[in-house]
Amino acid sequence: MIVSVHDDLATEVASRLVTRLRELQGPDGVASVVLTGGGIGIASLKAMRSVPGLDWSRVDVWWGDERFVAADSPDRNELQAREALLDHVPVDPARVHPMPALSDDVDAAAASYAVPASFDVLLLGVGPEGHVASIFPHSPAAVDDRAVLAVRDCPKPPPIRISLGFSAIRSAREVWVIASGAEKASALGQAARGATAVDVPVAGAVGREQTLWLLDLAAASQLPA
Repeated sequence: MIVSVHDDLATEVASRLVTRLRELQGPDGVASVVLTGGGIGIASLKAMRSVPGLDWSRVDVWWGDERFVAADSPDRNELQAREALLDHVPVDPARVHPMPALSDDVDAAAASYAVPASFDVLLLGVGPEGHVASIFPHSPAAVDDRAVLAVRDCPKPPPIRISLGFSAIRSAREVWVIASGAEKASALGQAARGATAVDVPVAGAVGREQTLWLLDLAAASQLPA
């Protein structure tokens, strides 16, 4: 695991992500990225608008989790990501893969989200109790081996969501955990000291080739020296 601490975290995430996706594309390839919501996640997407050099037509866009609400709900990570970034760059609509919106059957909706065998870069925010995507501490999702899950009874609203599971998260070449604020420090400190993924889910968010924590000073304040 690599830890990188920054004052202007959103700008740093934006710059690094554009650079990395450009490297992964090469002259004629396609790079895939999994987006996250939350305050710092959306701020980072907004900052990407002003970072040049990426061929957006060769980027596949996915999501790590989604609130199971109506398609036009402002609670949707998809809508927030479109407003922050995707509506402002020349992304190929066919390469944008939103999670399903509200329907009668959340399990069927989750099963319909056909993800690839692996992602290039997977972004994750982290909650104060250590949740990532919509995998909360001691929830069934923390021990479910499916790639995409229906999640019920989330401890923060809305209670029903769709989420990537750990099997999909750990399939990514690179997992980037992005966190800001002192309220995240305890969970990150516990994860860094060896907490289990069931107790502190961010501890289980590990990439196949690299795991990168991008934090501000407050979020990093309880990490081991």
